[in-house]
Amino acid sequence: MTRSPLHVLVLVTFLGALASALMVFTRVRETSASPATEVAVVERWTTDRPVRRALTPKPRPPRVDDRFLIAHVRPGTTVALRASPSGPVVRRVGAWTEFGSRRALSVVRTANGRWLGVTSPELGNGTLGWIDARQGAVRYSRTPIRLEIDLSRRQLTVHEGRNVARRMTVGIGRSGSPTPTGRFAITDKLPGADYGPYYGRYILALSGRQPNLPAGWTGGDRLAIHGTPNPAGIGNPVSAGCLHASTEDLSLLMATAPVGTPVLIHA
Repeated sequence: MTRSPLHVLVLVTFLGALASALMVFTRVRETSASPATEVAVVERWTTDRPVRRALTPKPRPPRVDDRFLIAHVRPGTTVALRASPSGPVVRRVGAWTEFGSRRALSVVRTANGRWLGVTSPELGNGTLGWIDARQGAVRYSRTPIRLEIDLSRRQLTVHEGRNVARRMTVGIGRSGSPTPTGRFAITDKLPGADYGPYYGRYILALSGRQPNLPAGWTGGDRLAIHGTPNPAGIGNPVSAGCLHASTEDLSLLMATAPVGTPVLIHA
């Protein structure tokens, strides 16, 4: 078939355009597939992509021991109470209290990792006796219980660790014989009937003493938390210095507060 010059021109033009297009496409492919471009793309993807890392657990704070240390004097032994760590001996105490209970000394302070400052009724209010923790005459226990008596509110609070377990209304010392303040401890848990009808069912003797006894008083000078034959006096300043509580509240204290439990009394 005979082609006209016009057809030949059109065909040549078309073939030329096709060749040019193939050259451009080849250059584009070479450019987009270049190693430098691929590396750049990979680096950008790695940088932008969220990287999951293993979480390092936060260190837990050290456990705070909310319990209070009690030193128990072993049977058949005595413990020297010193005026200060390594100081002179001021008293020696045995394994039994004057009321016949096993002696338990509440630890209030420590010194030099060796000395324990304890409360004792033999030393008087506000005075600590220091014992050597390394001696074999004592064994140790701990309690989370502590008692706090707020005289202004006439309230006894039972703390268990950092929690308040119970609040109780108590009678306090009357004018002329106020309840002494300070740090004390439970030394004995006794049946009230053994000591007379004025003490109710239970007595929790404390290491403190009453320096302002009423005239003619014959009941001794030891502080205590105990019952009363006059429940109406609970919550009022009616005693010679002791704290009066209900039988129900005393039952709880007898069951939960061991001998050696610290007791704080404040105004």
